[in-house]
Amino acid sequence: MDLAPPTSLIIATYNWAEALHCNLLSVARQKVLPKEVIIADDGSDSRTRTVINQMQETFPVPIWHVWQEDIGFRKSQILNKAISRSTGSYVIQVDGDVLLHPSFVADHLAAAETGAFVRGTRARLTAQKTESVLQNTNVNLRFYSSGVNNRLNALRLPAQWGLGHRKEMTSCSVRGSNLAYWKTDFIRVNGYNNELNGWGHEDEELAARFINNGIEKKIVKLAAVQFHLHHDELPKPNEPFHRQIIEKTLNKKVKRCTNGYEDIL
Repeated sequence: MDLAPPTSLIIATYNWAEALHCNLLSVARQKVLPKEVIIADDGSDSRTRTVINQMQETFPVPIWHVWQEDIGFRKSQILNKAISRSTGSYVIQVDGDVLLHPSFVADHLAAAETGAFVRGTRARLTAQKTESVLQNTNVNLRFYSSGVNNRLNALRLPAQWGLGHRKEMTSCSVRGSNLAYWKTDFIRVNGYNNELNGWGHEDEELAARFINNGIEKKIVKLAAVQFHLHHDELPKPNEPFHRQIIEKTLNKKVKRCTNGYEDIL
């Protein structure tokens, strides 16, 4: 875009303070900073609050901590609450267990356009590399760094963005770890579906409603690079129910969820 919109960076986290610390270090190194950072905290203990308080003292932009009680996985609700606190017109959303390339925010802003939301990708770190990063708080990772899997997703080639960007009208493979959209579009679809509790498909279901409203999915590769820290997979007991909801959203062309953003305000 010619003129970058005021941008809110939303970071979802739960009880991994060491990872969030490294995540915020990578945010502070951004060549283009967001207007604000909002931590969407799904009930973490005091260790996370301590990290945030310490980072707030010297961080280059305001950090806001939005917390809810830990009564189970409620990522949809905490994201809705965090985004309700945002003041930017454009939202970039990541998870607290990723490290951002210094041009991550700048790349997202370059990809932003009216009538579209952006889905990025991520490289993955091995367990050994993750342990090293957390111990040394070394967030200076690149395509050629050791311990990187899905290495092509770590490749940033601005001159080749035409090859790495494409649009499609499907909601598959959308992850909130590397996602961006206009706040007006988010409100238009009533945000995340609060009925999705537990792991699975909340981002894909949101994307399906974007698409049902004619908002295109813009896939961005060779840009907006991030590195995902290794961890064990979460249990997925509610995944079949979530799958039913997303299938209903797709089949019935649902444009707004009935229990979403506006219902937590």
